[in-house]
Amino acid sequence: MMLKIAIGTTNPAKVQAVQKAFQEQYGDVQFECLKTESYVSEQPRSDQETIEGALNRAKNVLKATNSDVGIGLEGGVSESLYGMFVCNWGALVDRNGTEIIGGGARISLPKEISLELKAGKELGPLMDEYTQRTGIRKKEGAIGVFTNGLLTREEMFHHVVDLLIGQWQYKQNNHRNSRP
Repeated sequence: MMLKIAIGTTNPAKVQAVQKAFQEQYGDVQFECLKTESYVSEQPRSDQETIEGALNRAKNVLKATNSDVGIGLEGGVSESLYGMFVCNWGALVDRNGTEIIGGGARISLPKEISLELKAGKELGPLMDEYTQRTGIRKKEGAIGVFTNGLLTREEMFHHVVDLLIGQWQYKQNNHRNSRP
Protein backbone atom coordinates (compact mmCIF):
# COMPACT_ATOMS: atom_id res chain seq x y z
CA MET A 1 0.00 0.00 0.00
CA MET A 2 1.38 3.40 -1.01
CA LEU A 3 1.90 5.94 1.77
CA LYS A 4 -0.24 9.07 1.31
CA ILE A 5 1.21 12.30 2.68
CA ALA A 6 -0.79 15.53 2.93
CA ILE A 7 1.27 18.73 3.05
CA GLY A 8 -0.38 21.77 4.62
CA THR A 9 1.13 24.34 2.26
CA THR A 10 1.77 25.11 -1.39
CA ASN A 11 5.04 26.97 -0.67
CA PRO A 12 7.61 25.34 -3.03
CA ALA A 13 10.47 25.33 -0.50
CA LYS A 14 8.35 23.52 2.10
CA VAL A 15 6.69 21.14 -0.39
CA GLN A 16 10.04 20.08 -1.87
CA ALA A 17 11.48 19.52 1.61
CA VAL A 18 8.62 17.18 2.53
CA GLN A 19 8.67 15.34 -0.78
CA LYS A 20 12.42 14.74 -0.74
CA ALA A 21 12.49 13.59 2.89
CA PHE A 22 9.64 11.09 2.48
CA GLN A 23 10.92 9.80 -0.88
CA GLU A 24 14.35 9.19 0.65
CA GLN A 25 12.75 7.06 3.39
CA TYR A 26 9.85 5.38 1.58
CA GLY A 27 10.52 5.60 -2.17
CA ASP A 28 7.25 5.93 -4.05
CA VAL A 29 4.91 8.13 -2.00
CA GLN A 30 1.72 9.95 -2.97
CA PHE A 31 1.53 13.64 -2.04
CA GLU A 32 -1.32 16.11 -1.81
CA CYS A 33 -0.62 19.78 -1.13
CA LEU A 34 -3.24 22.15 0.26
CA LYS A 35 -2.90 25.65 1.61
CA THR A 36 -4.24 25.24 5.14
CA GLU A 37 -4.88 27.60 8.01
CA SER A 38 -2.36 27.88 10.81
CA TYR A 39 -4.69 29.86 13.10
CA VAL A 40 -1.72 31.89 14.30
CA SER A 41 -0.55 35.32 13.16
CA GLU A 42 1.00 35.78 9.71
CA GLN A 43 4.30 36.35 11.50
CA PRO A 44 4.58 33.95 14.45
CA ARG A 45 6.65 35.69 17.13
CA SER A 46 7.57 32.87 19.49
CA ASP A 47 8.42 29.19 19.48
CA GLN A 48 5.03 28.45 21.05
CA GLU A 49 3.10 30.31 18.33
CA THR A 50 5.23 28.76 15.57
CA ILE A 51 4.71 25.24 16.95
CA GLU A 52 0.95 25.85 17.20
CA GLY A 53 0.90 26.99 13.57
CA ALA A 54 2.73 23.87 12.38
CA LEU A 55 0.50 21.56 14.43
CA ASN A 56 -2.68 23.29 13.24
CA ARG A 57 -1.58 22.99 9.61
CA ALA A 58 -0.81 19.27 10.04
CA LYS A 59 -4.17 18.56 11.71
CA ASN A 60 -6.13 20.64 9.19
CA VAL A 61 -4.55 19.07 6.11
CA LEU A 62 -5.05 15.57 7.49
CA LYS A 63 -8.76 16.31 8.12
CA ALA A 64 -9.15 17.76 4.61
CA THR A 65 -7.65 14.77 2.78
CA ASN A 66 -7.75 10.99 2.74
CA SER A 67 -4.09 10.72 3.72
CA ASP A 68 -2.09 8.60 6.14
CA VAL A 69 -0.04 11.52 7.43
CA GLY A 70 -0.45 15.29 7.61
CA ILE A 71 2.60 17.54 7.69
CA GLY A 72 2.60 21.16 8.82
CA LEU A 73 5.64 23.44 8.61
CA GLU A 74 5.84 26.92 10.07
CA GLY A 75 8.54 29.56 10.11
CA GLY A 76 8.67 32.26 12.73
CA VAL A 77 10.89 34.45 14.86
CA SER A 78 11.76 34.17 18.52
CA GLU A 79 13.16 36.83 20.84
CA SER A 80 15.97 36.01 23.25
CA LEU A 81 18.47 37.80 25.44
CA TYR A 82 20.84 37.55 22.45
CA GLY A 83 18.55 39.09 19.88
CA MET A 84 15.83 37.91 17.55
CA PHE A 85 16.26 34.55 15.88
CA VAL A 86 14.59 32.93 12.92
CA CYS A 87 12.92 29.69 14.05
CA ASN A 88 11.16 26.88 12.23
CA TRP A 89 8.99 24.06 13.44
CA GLY A 90 7.23 21.10 11.92
CA ALA A 91 4.46 18.76 12.97
CA LEU A 92 3.45 15.30 11.79
CA VAL A 93 -0.02 13.95 12.59
CA ASP A 94 -1.18 10.50 11.52
CA ARG A 95 -4.59 8.82 11.29
CA ASN A 96 -3.99 7.07 14.63
CA GLY A 97 -3.82 10.41 16.43
CA THR A 98 -0.05 10.44 16.83
CA GLU A 99 1.30 14.01 17.01
CA ILE A 100 5.00 14.66 16.60
CA ILE A 101 6.80 18.01 16.75
CA GLY A 102 10.34 18.90 15.69
CA GLY A 103 12.30 22.12 15.32
CA GLY A 104 15.24 23.14 13.22
CA ALA A 105 18.03 25.60 12.68
CA ARG A 106 18.18 29.02 14.31
CA ILE A 107 20.22 32.03 13.39
CA SER A 108 20.16 35.55 14.75
CA LEU A 109 18.71 38.22 12.54
CA PRO A 110 20.49 41.51 11.84
CA LYS A 111 19.40 44.37 14.11
CA GLU A 112 17.80 46.32 11.25
CA ILE A 113 15.59 43.32 10.41
CA SER A 114 14.72 42.73 14.09
CA LEU A 115 13.69 46.36 14.55
CA GLU A 116 11.35 46.17 11.54
CA LEU A 117 9.85 42.90 12.85
CA LYS A 118 9.29 44.51 16.25
CA ALA A 119 7.52 47.36 14.45
CA GLY A 120 5.02 44.83 13.10
CA LYS A 121 6.41 43.83 9.71
CA GLU A 122 6.43 40.23 8.44
CA LEU A 123 9.76 38.54 7.65
CA GLY A 124 8.85 37.39 4.11
CA PRO A 125 8.01 40.82 2.65
CA LEU A 126 10.77 42.38 4.72
CA MET A 127 13.33 40.02 3.16
CA ASP A 128 12.08 40.91 -0.33
CA GLU A 129 12.56 44.57 0.51
CA TYR A 130 15.96 43.96 2.14
CA THR A 131 17.33 41.93 -0.81
CA GLN A 132 15.56 43.93 -3.54
CA ARG A 133 14.16 40.63 -4.88
CA THR A 134 10.78 38.92 -4.79
CA GLY A 135 9.66 35.60 -3.36
CA ILE A 136 12.55 35.01 -0.95
CA ARG A 137 10.25 32.92 1.33
CA LYS A 138 9.54 30.55 -1.57
CA LYS A 139 13.21 30.22 -2.42
CA GLU A 140 16.25 30.40 -0.13
CA GLY A 141 14.46 32.19 2.72
CA ALA A 142 16.04 34.45 5.31
CA ILE A 143 18.23 31.55 6.39
CA GLY A 144 19.67 31.29 2.87
CA VAL A 145 20.32 35.01 2.66
CA PHE A 146 21.97 35.27 6.08
CA THR A 147 24.04 32.08 5.72
CA ASN A 148 25.34 33.25 2.35
CA GLY A 149 23.53 30.36 0.65
CA LEU A 150 25.16 27.63 2.74
CA LEU A 151 21.74 26.54 4.03
CA THR A 152 18.48 27.17 2.18
CA ARG A 153 14.94 27.25 3.52
CA GLU A 154 14.23 23.95 1.75
CA GLU A 155 17.27 22.31 3.37
CA MET A 156 16.33 23.71 6.75
CA PHE A 157 12.79 22.31 6.50
CA HIS A 158 14.12 19.02 5.04
CA HIS A 159 16.05 18.60 8.29
CA VAL A 160 12.87 19.27 10.30
CA VAL A 161 10.92 16.71 8.25
CA ASP A 162 13.69 14.15 8.79
CA LEU A 163 13.30 14.74 12.54
CA LEU A 164 9.55 14.17 12.25
CA ILE A 165 9.90 11.01 10.16
CA GLY A 166 12.57 9.61 12.48
CA GLN A 167 10.44 10.16 15.57
CA TRP A 168 7.40 8.67 13.81
CA GLN A 169 9.37 5.58 12.77
CA TYR A 170 10.74 5.22 16.30
CA LYS A 171 7.26 5.38 17.82
CA GLN A 172 5.91 2.87 15.30
CA ASN A 173 8.78 0.45 15.97
CA ASN A 174 8.59 0.83 19.74
CA HIS A 175 4.84 0.31 19.70
CA ARG A 176 5.28 -2.90 17.70
CA ASN A 177 8.11 -4.08 19.97
CA SER A 178 6.13 -3.43 23.16
CA ARG A 179 3.33 -5.84 22.27
CA PRO A 180 3.26 -9.11 24.25
